[in-house]
Amino acid sequence: MEKYFKLKENGTTVKTEIIAGITTFMTMAYILVVNPGILSETGMDFGAVFTATALSALIATAITGLYAKLPFAQAPGMGLNAFFAYTIVLSMGYSWKFALTAVLLEGFIFILLTVFNVREAIIDSIPNNIKKAISVGIGLLIAFIGLVNANIIIQPKSGIILGLGDITKGEGLLAIIGIVITGTLLARKVKGALLFGIIITTIIGIPMGITKLPETLFSLPPSLKPIFLQFEWKNIFTFDMFIVLFTLLFMDMFDTVGTLVGVATKANMLDKNGRVPRAKEALLADAIGTTVGACFGTSTVSTYVESAAGVAEGGRTGLTALSTAFMFGVSLLLSPLFIMIPSPATAPALVLVGLFMISPIKEIDFEDFTEAIPAFFTIIMMPLTYSISDGIVFGITSYVFLKVLTGRAKEVSLATYVVCALFILKFFI
Repeated sequence: MEKYFKLKENGTTVKTEIIAGITTFMTMAYILVVNPGILSETGMDFGAVFTATALSALIATAITGLYAKLPFAQAPGMGLNAFFAYTIVLSMGYSWKFALTAVLLEGFIFILLTVFNVREAIIDSIPNNIKKAISVGIGLLIAFIGLVNANIIIQPKSGIILGLGDITKGEGLLAIIGIVITGTLLARKVKGALLFGIIITTIIGIPMGITKLPETLFSLPPSLKPIFLQFEWKNIFTFDMFIVLFTLLFMDMFDTVGTLVGVATKANMLDKNGRVPRAKEALLADAIGTTVGACFGTSTVSTYVESAAGVAEGGRTGLTALSTAFMFGVSLLLSPLFIMIPSPATAPALVLVGLFMISPIKEIDFEDFTEAIPAFFTIIMMPLTYSISDGIVFGITSYVFLKVLTGRAKEVSLATYVVCALFILKFFI
């Protein structure tokens, strides 16, 4: 391991790397519950998605550790799973098999784009403020979904669009308790606060009659059969498929690259040119993870910002990622324990992950209205339309129009003009 990962050269040890890997797992293990919860709303089997989530995270993270030799963990991405369930299936009306097919195609395209170094070029063509606004908008949408799932936010019968649910009892009260507990753990800087918050809230739900105890804690993983290789090819040449593919590619590119840069910066791993070492290998691991994950039956796999927790514990090499991958393997034998967790117990994680994702708002330029207005549209339209793609459409199109109408057309790249034209075309098709 010393020879392969160069532990001494990176100022770390086997013990430090293993502890760092477990820490990363603890901060992101909520995805094992949250992802099946979101995707099961499309009609997918909860248990099968649990297995697919764990397996895709295990494989992608292991590739990151062995091939890229970086301390980053990967799993089905938050925001990307929301787009899968709430936009492609519940909003656009397509089946979950269509959505899985889109994820598979995205994985293939990502592999090609990574091999030919196109991903970095595409990323560079998108305005920086829009990139940051996308993260913020997704954060608000995820928090909104968590509040709705817990019945804290409801649609009142009085005709009001949105209203406050009953938080004095039942699921609403349990979710509020969970948010307070998880927020307190985060404020106290407890490692694995999100995971511990889910566990404690689940336990509190037992006497409240919301958490149903399983007959056993250990079992073989639920079968993948209901969702394994379940693709639908009849609509792959439609314009909707193009828009879905573009949005998935767009979201995952910025999510993964942003995480790589952010975590590498925290670990002082950037080279003299400010670039992430072995970034191409990490991006390829992401692409392979997405492709394999689609075959298993889950949404797009991406690099997790929670990897920063492991880096903060001293993780510096791929051994950290391998330790995290091992923990995902262990979780496969504890599926009954995860499946018993109710929605109100995972809602706090969704709400607070939303908080994590809005942090780039501090870096958005609100003084220049040709930058601020598109960023605002991107942010506000995602939760209000329940659609990530609609937020991106409004953000990019308003950006192009404002730049052109204020005599600053030269600030817009050719690629951005092309993207804008395609989005405008979408409204007329």
